Amino acid sequence: MAVDTLKPLPAFGVNKIRREDLPKGGNLCEHCTAKCCHYIAVPYETPTEFDDMEYIRWVVLHHRATFFKEDEDWYLLVHTVCEKLQDDYRCGVYDTRPQICRDYTTKNCEYDEDWTYDFYLETHEQVWEYTEAMYPQKGESIRSRKPEPLAVLA
Repeated sequence: MAVDTLKPLPAFGVNKIRREDLPKGGNLCEHCTAKCCHYIAVPYETPTEFDDMEYIRWVVLHHRATFFKEDEDWYLLVHTVCEKLQDDYRCGVYDTRPQICRDYTTKNCEYDEDWTYDFYLETHEQVWEYTEAMYPQKGESIRSRKPEPLAVLA
């Protein structure tokens, strides 16, 4: 599979075993579409000023890059598929997979998650609106001009 090819994921909940129904000794990964192999989420330093947000806006202008917050922590989310993910959603290099993959467990994985975020920036327009609201530039207002009074008809 090509690195940039995003595999379509089945609709959430379709033919999917519930975590609590997994037989003892079963492997949750055998029932999953490898959500954890479809992105990279990297902790990101919390922006504190206008220029920080301008950098975030630049990043979001790049294909498949978004930002989200979990609690108050910021993350850069890159939507990309692991090049070793096979068509059956299994790892093609399981025996020699990277250590981060070896350390990953299903205990708190996103198997049950629907991937909704309370705070999510996916377009540069969203970043700009957030920036204007949080870091207004001196002398600039994010509010629209006051409308002109309507002419009185004589």
